[in-house]
Amino acid sequence: METKKKLVFVLLDGLGDVSCHQLNNLTPLQFSNHPTMNSITKSGVCGLMDPVEPGLACGSDTAHLSIFGYDPRVYYRGRGAFESLGVGLEMDPGDLAFKCNFSTLDDKNIVVNRRCDRNFEESGPILCDYLNNLKIPNFPEYQISVKYATEHRCGIRIRGPKLSDSISGTDPLKDNLPLRVSKPLDEQENSKMTSDLLNSLTKEITKKLTVHPINKKREEMNKSLANVVLFRGPGMRLRVDSFEKRTGLKTFMIAPTAIISGLGITIQLDIIKAQGATGDYHTNMESKGKVAAEHLMNEDENYDFGFVHIKATDDSSHDHLPKLKSELIEKADKMLRNLLETLYEDEKSKNHKTEYYVVVTGDHSTPANYGDHSCEPVPFAIGSVWNSICELNGNQNEKRDFIFGNDSIPMFSEIDCCDGSLGRFPGSEIITIIKHCLEK
Repeated sequence: METKKKLVFVLLDGLGDVSCHQLNNLTPLQFSNHPTMNSITKSGVCGLMDPVEPGLACGSDTAHLSIFGYDPRVYYRGRGAFESLGVGLEMDPGDLAFKCNFSTLDDKNIVVNRRCDRNFEESGPILCDYLNNLKIPNFPEYQISVKYATEHRCGIRIRGPKLSDSISGTDPLKDNLPLRVSKPLDEQENSKMTSDLLNSLTKEITKKLTVHPINKKREEMNKSLANVVLFRGPGMRLRVDSFEKRTGLKTFMIAPTAIISGLGITIQLDIIKAQGATGDYHTNMESKGKVAAEHLMNEDENYDFGFVHIKATDDSSHDHLPKLKSELIEKADKMLRNLLETLYEDEKSKNHKTEYYVVVTGDHSTPANYGDHSCEPVPFAIGSVWNSICELNGNQNEKRDFIFGNDSIPMFSEIDCCDGSLGRFPGSEIITIIKHCLEK
């Protein structure tokens, strides 16, 4: 009987970092205790990965496209469609969608807080329902759909004739800058019309939000108002061949973060939900690991590849909290150990007729002291689940041959992985590495 090989891919969003003075000039990875990740670099191989290319500070959407083997310079059409698909808004041809934030605008038209509140899971859905089907002055033939995502985020879809994604958004991208006016990016009449529509919609949303009781209450409580919606990443749905058709890998994704699950929907991955997985600081990582193991072990479903996304590490960097980032890495490491132990026991019970492998990496660097994405590469490690657990349990003599050998690198970190045998490589090569590991 032929051995079945399967792989679980755990990605910690914004994992890469630089030295932080608050952490004794170590990175959050170096500062944290993460023996499970270390077991992969000790018993497998590692390197440094540039999500798209060296020197490029990329978004999570373009990074994930590259990691899954879709060149973002060829296929990228804006992040809005990913966000909207991820929250459950269908995208027909011609629909235009945006990734949006509930934010705070002062009386001088300055965006003083791009993220009005990360703990917005109660108010967010109420405000989204309030704005859904809003009528735009002077654009009566256009339908607006609004759906809550996570934290301060929502997806907005505009449906109507002759829309264009060749426009700029309204998000200034930094706090304490003026609200941007959308502008056409080409000379086409449809682009001018769409930017005018978006500016009119922004004004109408602000008008409605300003008088909503939630904002009246937030003002009384001295909380940041959610009185404007920032529009970014205008995009129409990307139509591409499925990931399975391109690679031969039947794949599921666990990613409560809407922009990532929307990308998964776009490339036709099976989106699996895990109870308590929220895509924020409060997410139940253990639930993600448990569900990933269940689906990967299920012989009837016959998955080759499971992808698990963890957003909280990126959030902590955007919030300038390196110590919290380190703690979240430790939390993810404990989840990873339980996941790998479950797969190890399954492989053992099947007498190695099913073999499991693991990848751990990030999608980009988000230095916590900087608070935004940067261009540094991220550590990457791949190994055998069996060997990782043997390493953790001190059973060196029970290890099995791994197709790539082993680097014996002591720590999974931005510094140590420099010495790995994979060297420094672009994210577009990851699927090739995985297919070689699985002998696909």
